[in-house]
Amino acid sequence: MKTQLITFSLLLLNLHAVAQSAELEKRNGFKDIKLGMHIDSVKETIFKKEITNKEGQVSKIYETKHSDYLKIGEVKVDEVELTTYNGLIYIIKVTADKDPRLMKGMEMALGKAEWDLRNDQYFWKATSLNLTFKSIEKNRVELTYNSFPVIQKMKSDLKKKVEEIADDF
Repeated sequence: MKTQLITFSLLLLNLHAVAQSAELEKRNGFKDIKLGMHIDSVKETIFKKEITNKEGQVSKIYETKHSDYLKIGEVKVDEVELTTYNGLIYIIKVTADKDPRLMKGMEMALGKAEWDLRNDQYFWKATSLNLTFKSIEKNRVELTYNSFPVIQKMKSDLKKKVEEIADDF
């Protein structure tokens, strides 16, 4: 009986984790900005700069100040920054005022977050993306959405470039 109760509890816990992951997967971004969508689909974007990312590829960083993205409920959003590779959004960074209702609302929608001790942040993870929640200043937090498929595409494109160079010898 005790073994069955433990097994049942673990099964419920696993189902709860799958439901959380499914909700994050379904949302796939911030409001109507979705990971993997083309930057041209986002309202009022402004080009900020071009960088070389960790994968060694060129990425472009944009910002949007459209009114649709300046609040999460009653919480003020300071900045929405979008990082793209070949025009596809793979990182969405949202900087907002620190408000306990923000974390409570996210946990209500996405389930309980896990704590990452090394990076001093909370996170949610799904199969194609993750979302981190981190305090960056006394009164500000940063939400970062990362797209795994676009990052994989960057890595495979870099590998193809290296293979092309190797074949050219």
